[in-house]
Amino acid sequence: MNTAAPSPDAVETGFLDQAEASCRSRGASLTPIRRLVLALLLRHPRGLKAYDLLERIKADKPGASPPTVYRALDFLIEQGLAHKVGRMNLFVACSQHCHQAQMPGLFLVCPRCNGVTELQDDAVMGALAASLAAAGHQLESPEVEIGAVCPACRAAP
Repeated sequence: MNTAAPSPDAVETGFLDQAEASCRSRGASLTPIRRLVLALLLRHPRGLKAYDLLERIKADKPGASPPTVYRALDFLIEQGLAHKVGRMNLFVACSQHCHQAQMPGLFLVCPRCNGVTELQDDAVMGALAASLAAAGHQLESPEVEIGAVCPACRAAP
């Protein structure tokens, strides 16, 4: 019996295939460039800036331009496959594998290392939405960013 964990490549391919099927079920298409952008985001869990993505894409597709990357990012965000962390102008793959557009997410941004952790907690988001509604407000964006020191930085001397 083989109980070894799947390889990182197999996990990435499985995620991308699931994302493609999810898009297809909604009548959208995960084109090769969109798939490449999502793969790059998966490989860089701390997130990437758009121009860092462009630099990496140009290694495979020398003719790529900023609009190519921004269009792909817009699509991935609309499909719930990626998020923009505005505080640092980074893009990250949806780590919760939810593949549902506009799913509110909580992003913990470490001020020391700039690491980003996505936290999906329906109870917290429900309580936040209720508190905002009681104050006459509503979330402007499906992403909520909170500065929070990560466990690695907390453990560092």
